[in-house]
Amino acid sequence: MSSKVAKVSVVIPTYNRCALLAETLRGLARQNLPTDEFEVIVADDGSSDATPDVVKSFADRLRLKYHFQEDLGFRVSAARNAGVRLADAPLLVFLDTGALVGPDYLRHHLAAHADPATPRAVIGYAYAYRPEDPTPGLAAMVDRALPERVVDIYSGDPSFWDNRHGEFLACDFDPGRRVVPWMLFWATNCSVRTEDYWAVGGFDEDFQRWGVEDMELGFRLFQRNIPFTLSRSAWVIEGPHEREWESNMDSNHHNIEMLLNKHPEPVNEIGFALLTKDQYWSWENDYRALLDWAAEARDLDVAKELQEAVEGLQPGDRVAVLGCGPQVPAGLSSAVLFDFDRDLLERALANTAYTGHHALGLRTPLPDHSVDVVLITSRLRGMFDRWGLDLVREARRIGREVRAPGLES
Repeated sequence: MSSKVAKVSVVIPTYNRCALLAETLRGLARQNLPTDEFEVIVADDGSSDATPDVVKSFADRLRLKYHFQEDLGFRVSAARNAGVRLADAPLLVFLDTGALVGPDYLRHHLAAHADPATPRAVIGYAYAYRPEDPTPGLAAMVDRALPERVVDIYSGDPSFWDNRHGEFLACDFDPGRRVVPWMLFWATNCSVRTEDYWAVGGFDEDFQRWGVEDMELGFRLFQRNIPFTLSRSAWVIEGPHEREWESNMDSNHHNIEMLLNKHPEPVNEIGFALLTKDQYWSWENDYRALLDWAAEARDLDVAKELQEAVEGLQPGDRVAVLGCGPQVPAGLSSAVLFDFDRDLLERALANTAYTGHHALGLRTPLPDHSVDVVLITSRLRGMFDRWGLDLVREARRIGREVRAPGLES
């Protein structure tokens, strides 16, 4: 087709879903955008069905590129990265196989990035993305009506709304107001500038099971200070299809631990604790509660309670302190310090041989029973109603004995 540089590259990972892929490509072929202004890259993770034939059948309607990688298991991150390497456009749109789009879909993604001076990570709305609660009657409707007509019919039905709708509503549809915006950054429908994508390294190919890899990319974009926005106009409909829901949830639990191991911070400890209990949607509020408590506890002095606790230790005891504050007493032969306030932790570690972790203590990197005593200080008092059981459980995992000198009253 045209040698003109495209404005946007659409990257679609796929695996043995040729019929669903055809529906997605059909929607892209209906765009109210000249075909030489966008390209579509199908990134095949090793399909053995008719996927190549489906791609070829759209060659006269779309500016298409096709990448195939050997089937070595679930490697959607590698497939997406390979697709992006083929991309020529300055803007990337990621779209799931089976997503149904209206004719103005790409125009709206382009509009969301209209200001070249302001990078953005755009979250696209996904109607009917409700894996555990599918929209009644939707399968029959999408078979007989165009996507935009389906949206007209169903848009007032809560069972058709994006699974994230309540979270969007809570921030007045502005994810930039959130402290954990990346939890809403899902690759079913999103866009980002190509330069920003590669600046953070693209998708992490260590994720080789379903889920979290898109959110982890969002976390790295957030760390780079890329603002998050929502486009309700650049919508998709998640086409009805079979899912391995139980298997996907197991993968989610595995992958959120991987995210925490890669980015060990209190916010991700909270995400780990929640997602492994299938309580994902309280992440924003729980992290806000920690930030509020951190501000309140900034000047909370636990030096006296730690000194008294140290006096009761045996010589040579290995100790972990959850909520160490800025100062720990002398006399600890071996200590691992934890605090949710990074600045106070660094002050506690200064000029010592102790090791430390910026953490709340919900999930630590320490092996089982690797210390003799775990001390939980009153710096965690404000978190104990919410997280006390989790904190004690983790303390018992890493320590042979748990003491909470500042929480006993």
